[in-house]
Amino acid sequence: MNVTGVDFVTLPTRDFEKSAEFYGDVLGLERSKRWGDRPAGEFEAGNLTIALMQSDGFGLEFQAHNVPFALHVEDVEAARHELESKGVTFAGETMDTGVCHMAFFQDPDGNALTLHHRYASAD
Repeated sequence: MNVTGVDFVTLPTRDFEKSAEFYGDVLGLERSKRWGDRPAGEFEAGNLTIALMQSDGFGLEFQAHNVPFALHVEDVEAARHELESKGVTFAGETMDTGVCHMAFFQDPDGNALTLHHRYASAD
């Protein structure tokens, strides 16, 4: 076997339409595919596709991701201010790790997300 990449990551939701509005309108991600008449669809985030899937529409129990995945932005503070103006609440102040800036928040279902920008090498 030779894995050559990741096609998409899936985030669970309780309400696909509400989540689609958040990822499409609030975060500004391009809507790419709807999974037929199922409560699921895909959003493009640069090099990664995010698939939103309403858990109960697939016979699954909803459980939010509590470990964030990082959304790359060029300017974390500017992106944070833009999202705050749209009603997004952040957990604490923006973190500076010495190599990157990160700002933590959640989607409407409680899935953990991070705005991220690496400004220095890890060396």
